[in-house]
Amino acid sequence: MITTVTLNTALDITYTIPQFQVNQLHRMHGYLSVPGGKGVNAARVLQTLGESVTATGYVAGYQGATLLAGLKSETISSDFIVLRNGETRRAITILDPTLGTSTELIEDGPTITETELRELRLKVESLAKDSAWVLLCGSLPLGCPTSIYADLTEIAHHQGAMVALDARGEALREGLQGKPDLVKPNEHELAELAGISKDDDHGTLQAISSYMSTDTQLIVVSQGARGALASYGGTFYRIRIPQVNAINPVGSGDSMMAGLVSALHRGQNIVESLKRGAACGTANTLHTMAGKVTIQEIEAIYKDIQIIPI
Repeated sequence: MITTVTLNTALDITYTIPQFQVNQLHRMHGYLSVPGGKGVNAARVLQTLGESVTATGYVAGYQGATLLAGLKSETISSDFIVLRNGETRRAITILDPTLGTSTELIEDGPTITETELRELRLKVESLAKDSAWVLLCGSLPLGCPTSIYADLTEIAHHQGAMVALDARGEALREGLQGKPDLVKPNEHELAELAGISKDDDHGTLQAISSYMSTDTQLIVVSQGARGALASYGGTFYRIRIPQVNAINPVGSGDSMMAGLVSALHRGQNIVESLKRGAACGTANTLHTMAGKVTIQEIEAIYKDIQIIPI
């Protein structure tokens, strides 16, 4: 089994509005509301890839109940902690197909108590016992210490599970201290952490090298339409992806993470795993829904991905 952990879940709401402008009345030409949050998106892709997956983390209030109902309708197994107070946030994306823009409006999530943090540690410990991988994904809700991902990594490792981390800021910096097996930030998150320009590939490679360790052997930095940079076992890789008619980039990093973990879980080598991850991330852009891919799209894109040692 693979477990995904999303501490700051969300209802992902997407509006499609051609020629979107501020200070104007707009009538939506398309509306979508689905369970979201980085780990939830990854769970959706993992299920599509045929993996046994359980999504966990926190949910709260009416919107949390709606999120759980949505997961049930998608037949995605879940084991969330239901908070006593607060409300699961909404993450609103406004797509403008005319201008090709994507605008995101993201609410704050609920505040986590010390009791709920203890519940989380016990939940991850329990699920990790039966998991090959535990994916720790996304931003932290209020009340969560920035060391939480390092703590959860150590808990999962103690139960024999491998750990993948996708976070930003101090949660990423401190999460690295837990020595996850796979780290997958995007270029904005790594630039923020390392104090470099996001389009500075040389600086990105140097930053990747500085965060590698004997325990964290694979770091993949997604770069949107430019592909990705990665390091594994002392070798750096440039990942080139084909151009596609992208609809919505939201969730592509989560989809890439899911593809990487699935391939590694199945024993594929690093080149095959990087290609599978990149194919899933690219396939996600073809849909309005985050974490939506099809096997047919993945296989078609996979053939056109180049993995170049550098």
